[in-house]
Amino acid sequence: MQSIVAFILIFSIIVIFHEFGHFYFAKRANILVREFSIGMGPKIYHYQGDETTYTLRLLPIGGYVRMAGLDEMAETIERGMQLILETDSDGQVETISLATDQQNYNGLPIEVFASDLEDEMFIEGIPFGQTDVRRFRVSRTANLVEADGTIIKVAPSDRQFQSASIWQRMLTNFAGPMNNFILAVLAFILLGFFQGGVPTNDPVIGDVVDSSPAADAGLQAGDQITEIAGQSIDSFAAIGDAVSNHPKEELDLTYQRDGKEHSITVTPTAAQASDGSQIGQLGVTPSQSMNPLTIIAAGFQRAWAIIAMVFAVIGSMVKNGFDINNFGGPVYMYQATSQVVSMGWLGLLSWLGALSVNLGIVNLLPIPALDGGKLVLNLIELVRGKPLSHKIEAYINIVGVVLVFLLMIAVTWNDIMRFFG
Repeated sequence: MQSIVAFILIFSIIVIFHEFGHFYFAKRANILVREFSIGMGPKIYHYQGDETTYTLRLLPIGGYVRMAGLDEMAETIERGMQLILETDSDGQVETISLATDQQNYNGLPIEVFASDLEDEMFIEGIPFGQTDVRRFRVSRTANLVEADGTIIKVAPSDRQFQSASIWQRMLTNFAGPMNNFILAVLAFILLGFFQGGVPTNDPVIGDVVDSSPAADAGLQAGDQITEIAGQSIDSFAAIGDAVSNHPKEELDLTYQRDGKEHSITVTPTAAQASDGSQIGQLGVTPSQSMNPLTIIAAGFQRAWAIIAMVFAVIGSMVKNGFDINNFGGPVYMYQATSQVVSMGWLGLLSWLGALSVNLGIVNLLPIPALDGGKLVLNLIELVRGKPLSHKIEAYINIVGVVLVFLLMIAVTWNDIMRFFG
């Protein structure tokens, strides 16, 4: 249960940050955001804001920001549909309900004859019990009650996504992954403060492992190593370089303590490397820095290191071929979260940062239906001077959705096989 709660919490935080990026920049571009949803599937709860409805849905596997545009309303209200209209004292429609199975004694049932909820803002229809077609003016801020009871706003054409400038749309599409990177940096910065600092590359010992060669030789925390086996030491990384090639060999070591220089002999232990070879180890850890600027810089550096690692994996697949084992879906993320839970909340914070970076990069891949695919369409429009036709763009998005769906099935199945294997 603890692992499930941790997984839902981490994934929800990442989704909220990602979608808030789209939400914020859409609002800045005067794009109508109809719904901000956490989760997918059936609606559990919704809250109606001034323009946006905030919903919580059953399946904690994602979320979305629903922006008005691309003929969405034209597909919602069709000739022959049954609606319930609520009007103000002047006869202007303030609420359009598609949920005709719900009792509404304040509304007027009609059968739709024609409608335009983008430019002219009207609905024509035959009211229940009458035979003549009536025309109703619709408010630019009218509510639309969907079949499941979710309340959203109608979308005049000037508030739709495609009415914003190309640069505003590009920024809105990019903002989700951008927020993932920002979240990762914040997580790593907080981790640095909470764990008492970040490792420095200074040749100063932060801690000495008990019963290690360093402890046996009398080295202490705070000692600054200046020379090993005749090699000058100017960084902590240089300590490892000087020791790793000499397992079980006596080495002369010089260090400074309290302003005085001391010389000793140490014999590194032999540890097995990933390639099977043996490397020498002293048993010391780097010193920690609590300098706020150093911790902030370390947060950016750690996020960038993960970004570089992920792109290295992508580059390897481009060069050597696709490998599904380089991907992980919800099953893998849950399994990894279960392992991280044992490391405590600092481990979860670190995992949050790493996962946020990965999801940000995945969303930037130039695959239709993902943010990266949308950015590619924006660039095509920028070069052509006009967007692709809605029909072509719809076909591209359908192909993208199918590809993503098939990839998710394959990745999830592979995760299950690895989990039980």
